[in-house]
Amino acid sequence: MSISLCFLCLLPLIFIFLRKLQPSKWNLPPGPPKLPIIGNLHQRGELHPRNRRNLSEKYGPVVHLRFGFVPMVVISSKEAAEDVLKTHDLECCNRPETAGIRMISYNAKDIGFAPYGEEWRAMRKLSVVELFSSKKIQSFRYVREEENNLLVKKLSESASSESLVSLKKTLYTLVGSIVCRVGLGQNLHECEFIDEDGIADIVQRSELLTRTSMFSDLFPGRIGELIDLFTGQTKRLENAFSELDTFFQNVLDDHLKPGRRVQEGSDIIDVMIDMMRKQDSFKITTDHLKGMISDIFLAGVSTSASTMIWAMTELIRNPRVMKKVQDEIRTTLGDKKESLTEEDLNQLHYFKLMVKEIFRLHPAAPLLLPRETMSHIKIQGYDIPKKTQILVNAYAIARDPNVWKNPDEFDPDRFVDSSVDYRGLNFELLPFGSGRRICPGMAMGIVIVEFGLLNLLYFFDWGLPEKEAAKKITTGDGVALDLVQVVLH
Repeated sequence: MSISLCFLCLLPLIFIFLRKLQPSKWNLPPGPPKLPIIGNLHQRGELHPRNRRNLSEKYGPVVHLRFGFVPMVVISSKEAAEDVLKTHDLECCNRPETAGIRMISYNAKDIGFAPYGEEWRAMRKLSVVELFSSKKIQSFRYVREEENNLLVKKLSESASSESLVSLKKTLYTLVGSIVCRVGLGQNLHECEFIDEDGIADIVQRSELLTRTSMFSDLFPGRIGELIDLFTGQTKRLENAFSELDTFFQNVLDDHLKPGRRVQEGSDIIDVMIDMMRKQDSFKITTDHLKGMISDIFLAGVSTSASTMIWAMTELIRNPRVMKKVQDEIRTTLGDKKESLTEEDLNQLHYFKLMVKEIFRLHPAAPLLLPRETMSHIKIQGYDIPKKTQILVNAYAIARDPNVWKNPDEFDPDRFVDSSVDYRGLNFELLPFGSGRRICPGMAMGIVIVEFGLLNLLYFFDWGLPEKEAAKKITTGDGVALDLVQVVLH
């Protein structure tokens, strides 16, 4: 009886698979052989972003994969990336949906994962005007300076007591405090509903939601949803999301509290609530509000904190570069400042090259957020049908030996006479993406990273602890250091 039931459940999948076996009329990109029904699912581990250079070396810069019934194309060269992000930007502006993304984006009511259209444009415009414009970024400069001064004070205490410092905890707390004050009107040091030291754990749980593939994501349809339900996948996903949703709801409830006292001026959530009450534009819902909170908190904290951790990792691994950067900072700014300001960043040159090299070697999103074609297009001569997911492997492109000399080496000097920048116009360096869906918070992210690193490198000297039990830098490229020794300069 159970065998018959399984056969009946799988019968529709078998029919779909047989239909897909018909000869394709498209000149599809090359790719590894696909197994019946599952496609390349058995190779997912081998197709990790950091391993995909091997894929492009074997099959070229445009590679066709199929995960279950989902067609996918991986882009691994600057020329192919330019085709996707510039030439065919409009046709590739959509986002694919997964169960995890639907949860974290509140049914695509955010900016990052919303489908391309009028509503997305309105939300993006709102974020740029109310949060990411030059004027807004400058107006919150005092917040970034206050939080960095607090960081220096705490690290000075650790240096005096000769205790080890967790870079991960320290930098996630720094960035989380800045992002929550600027974007969400929440002071984490006084907040009653979140532990400031637990920011990293919350962000990592959210990333699990976007990375987890459900059966229904790969085999769309009612049968896939039922299998997720029976296997407990749906329940596990909901449990992972529950804590995040509680935090977002608490932020929203705090903004909706009668007589709420706004200490630092209206934030973007206040503006959206006011628009919702007036309904003088597109219809803003609670899902839009929570989707915006999700974007600001998760994308804002994770990207900047991970970039700073990788920067300190590479500097400690490369004492020559560390010394060169710190010599420039301390010589240029003088050696007796009690605190720094963001204006100090304008005087530094090699320091900024170092930051650019970190963006190259360790993009916060090794694979840019996935896109989905809205119509048939051609990339490097290959047909890419409508509803194909496109993954731009920014990690592989930034380490392409055809573009970069000694691409795996940490060498800021490579940019000394180079005009290549990371703001979306040079397709060999795409840490923030490019085109219509370039990261709207790029300018904010850059200043958070630069000013945070400046404070770490001006006031302190860094090194690895001597204790054998301490976590040390691994030779693998995928793991950054955590516990470090800090000495007050």
